[in-house]
Amino acid sequence: MNKSDLIGKMASDAGITKIQAQAALNSFISATTGALKADDKVILVGFGTFSTTTRSARKGRNPQTGKEIDIAEKKVVRFKAGAELSENVK
Repeated sequence: MNKSDLIGKMASDAGITKIQAQAALNSFISATTGALKADDKVILVGFGTFSTTTRSARKGRNPQTGKEIDIAEKKVVRFKAGAELSENVK
């Protein structure tokens, strides 16, 4: 399912237009992104938790040349599925 499929499904399930569903989805994405940038968690009970963690700096290899390179520390997004979502997917 891609973004436009999700918007269509949201619109039909909620009885709203696709424009309204797109606005709601874009608002959710924007709010989630803002919270994660501020190192907050986004907890959706029953669905899951979005959070950030820091991946430490490490050494790597360039696959083309085999030369060792330094990979910088960076912040990465994590998602942990909630119990209800996990159970419903089984």
